Amino acid sequence: MEKDMRPNRYIVSLKHARDYVREFFEQNPISQMCVLAMHDGLCIRVSELSGNPNDHISAIRELRSPRQGLPKEPKGSPSLQNALEMARGILYHTPKHGTREVVIIFGALLTLDPGDINKTIRECIKERVRVNIIGMSGSMRICQEICSKTNAGDESCYTVATDAGHLRDLLMATTTPPVMRRGTEEERDVNKASLLMMGFPSRVHEDNPTLCACHGELSREGYMCSRCQAKVCNLPSTCPSCGLTLILSTHLARSYHHLFPLRNWVTVSWQRAKDVGSVKCKGCLSPFPPVPADGKGKEKATEGTQAQTDVIQTREEQAASESSRYECESCGNHFCIDCDLFCHEVVHNCPGCLSTAQPAAAVANSDNGVNGHDGEMEL
Repeated sequence: MEKDMRPNRYIVSLKHARDYVREFFEQNPISQMCVLAMHDGLCIRVSELSGNPNDHISAIRELRSPRQGLPKEPKGSPSLQNALEMARGILYHTPKHGTREVVIIFGALLTLDPGDINKTIRECIKERVRVNIIGMSGSMRICQEICSKTNAGDESCYTVATDAGHLRDLLMATTTPPVMRRGTEEERDVNKASLLMMGFPSRVHEDNPTLCACHGELSREGYMCSRCQAKVCNLPSTCPSCGLTLILSTHLARSYHHLFPLRNWVTVSWQRAKDVGSVKCKGCLSPFPPVPADGKGKEKATEGTQAQTDVIQTREEQAASESSRYECESCGNHFCIDCDLFCHEVVHNCPGCLSTAQPAAAVANSDNGVNGHDGEMEL
C-alpha cells in the first residue's frame, strides 16, 4: 500500500496487470496464462490456466471490486517458495514444445518460506521453468539468484522499477517470447518442430440462445468447434469438450513474426542517399532532408583492424542516421524513423518488400494451378 506510485502500488499493479494480459495475448494469441497472488505467506489462484484473456481480466478486476464483500487488500508477507511451487505444478502439464515462464511482480523486502527455497529452484531448473522478477522496492539477493539460475546465468531478468512508467515498460518487455537455448541433447529433442492439431471455427449466430460449453451461459453468438461442434464464446480458447485448440487464422499470423523477426534497417550516409537518389519515405511518403551540395557526409574509417571496424559498425547501427534515412537491406528502399519504429514494433513487415512484384516463376506456377495442402501446419 506504499504511495510512491500513485495512488498506491497495489492499484498500479492491478492496472498494469490488466494491460499486460491484453498485450500478452496480442503478441502470443496461442499461449496460455494463469494469474496467482501472494499474501500472508500463501499463494492463491486468481484465475485458471486459460488462453482466454477476458477470464484473466475479469479475475484481476474482481480483486479490487469483488461482486460480494469488501475489496481484497494486500496484507502479510509473501512467499516466493509457495508461489514457485504452485506455478511449477500448474505448468507441469503444459506441452513440451513451448516455454514455461513465470513473471513475478514483487513489492516486499522479504519472503516468508516454509522450507528450503534452494530445493524449489533446483526443481524449476529441472523442469525448464524460467523466472522473471520485477521488484518494486529494493534489490534482493534471493530474487537475483532465482532469475540467474533459471535463465542460464542471465541476471538481466531481475530488475527493480523506479516508477510506475518504468514498471510498465519492464512488464511489457516480458511479452516477447524468450530465445530458445541449445541445452542438452535431450532438450534439443524435446524442442524439435512437431505438428499440432488446431481448429479454425467460424462464427455462428443462432435464432434461439443455447448454452456455451465454456461458461454454461445462454448466448446467441459464438464459435462451433470444428471437431465436436461444441459452442465456445471467445477465441482463442481450448474446447472444453474435446480439448482441441481453437483459434483464428489471424491469431496464428500474429505469432509468426516471433519466429522470423524483421531485420533491423541500417543507417544511410549522405553519399549513399545521393547514389540512390531517395527524396521521400517509401512508407509514408514524407520528404527527406535534401542532400548537401557536396553530397558527402562524414567519411568512414577504412583502415584498422577487424575488431575496430566491428566497433565502428556497431556504433553506427545504434546511432541515428545523419541523413534521416534508414535502408532495408532486402529491398533497398529508404524509410523515415517513424516508419522504422512502426514497421518493427507493430507491422513486423517491410512495406518495400511486400510491394515488390512476384518472381516470374511464382507467377507461372500460380497460373498453372499449383495447389497446396489445406489444414496442415508445422510449428
